[in-house]
Amino acid sequence: MDELRVPRTGAGRPRLRPDAVVADKAYSSRAIRQSLRRRGIRAVIPERADQKANRLRRGKAGGRPPAFDRELYRARNVVERCFNRLKQFRAIATRFDKLATRYKAGVHLAALILWLREPNQDPLSDRT
Repeated sequence: MDELRVPRTGAGRPRLRPDAVVADKAYSSRAIRQSLRRRGIRAVIPERADQKANRLRRGKAGGRPPAFDRELYRARNVVERCFNRLKQFRAIATRFDKLATRYKAGVHLAALILWLREPNQDPLSDRT
C-alpha cells in the first residue's frame, strides 16, 4: 500500500493518495481500514459475515458498520477480469520467477501483449 501510485492524465508526478481503494472481503480487517483512514483514503471493502455477526453480538459496543459504496464496488470486476486474462500466461499464473523484479517485468510484458492483441478501439474508424 505504501508504494501505491495513481498516474495523472496530464503532466505531473503521480499521486500517492488515491480517492478510494476497492477490495474484496479478504482485505476486511481493522488494521487495513485504519491504515487507509490515516492516509485519508476511502475504503470500499465489504464487511465479512463473521465480523458483522461479532459487531451485532456486541450491540452498541460493536459500533456502526463501516461505510460501503455498492456502485463503486461493482467496478471491481474490471480488475478481476484483468487478473484472469493475465493468468492465461503460465509464467504469471505459477510464478516461475524467484525475483520480484523479474516477475513484475513478466507481468508488464503480458499486459503489453494483451493490449496489443486488442482490436482497434478507435471510434472514428467505424465511420464510413
